[in-house]
Amino acid sequence: MRPFLIVQTGTTLPALRARRRDFPHWFRIGMGLPVGTVHIHDATADAAFPALDRYAGVIVTGSGAMVTERQAWSERTAEWLATVARAASCPVLGVCYGHQLLAHGLGGEVGWAPKGREIGTRDIVCTSATRSDPLFAPLARGFRAQTTHQQSVLTPPAGALVLAASDHDAHQAVRYGERAWGVQFHPEFSAGVMAGYVRGRAERLREEGIDPGVLLQTCGPTPAGRRLLRRFVRLAERS
Repeated sequence: MRPFLIVQTGTTLPALRARRRDFPHWFRIGMGLPVGTVHIHDATADAAFPALDRYAGVIVTGSGAMVTERQAWSERTAEWLATVARAASCPVLGVCYGHQLLAHGLGGEVGWAPKGREIGTRDIVCTSATRSDPLFAPLARGFRAQTTHQQSVLTPPAGALVLAASDHDAHQAVRYGERAWGVQFHPEFSAGVMAGYVRGRAERLREEGIDPGVLLQTCGPTPAGRRLLRRFVRLAERS
């Protein structure tokens, strides 16, 4: 089996990292992959991206950075992602920041979410396009997902297909090409990780008028995230 490439664009909160490790570990567990089958590329380092012919697929993680900051490493990653998505030679799944980078690299607009921060376990509603989508078809009736972000895809690039939304974000899932998808939600998060983010942001949330206690009460498991990641693995391995 060919390995998967995880392009890491940031790290989780320090308290979570100390107890639960970091994004690549969560993705590997969610994808159901054994140790050694996931390679990590640090997008923030000044290093060339690896050749993709050795990989079954690519996952791009979330980040504490903001796409609108236009940091050099971020712009370089967005350009690389756009090239990969257009070539359609390797399946790509961008998550949160990775989702936004795909949109930005392909000519869409990313900016501050019009409704402010979205955080917690949310209901995701699928569009009719999911019924024929190879990745999202099993989730076409809608599902619950973990979310935490302040910026969003405001306008998808030309030709992109919107697959899902929440009441807070119109672009929770977008297909960017034949073999490239982006999701604003976090399929790699467990309920425990989500609760850790709420606790870690509690003071800031209160300043924004958001009750962290309510978020913790509604925080729950989201098995659809794991289903999505494992379906991505199966699609990639068959390609």
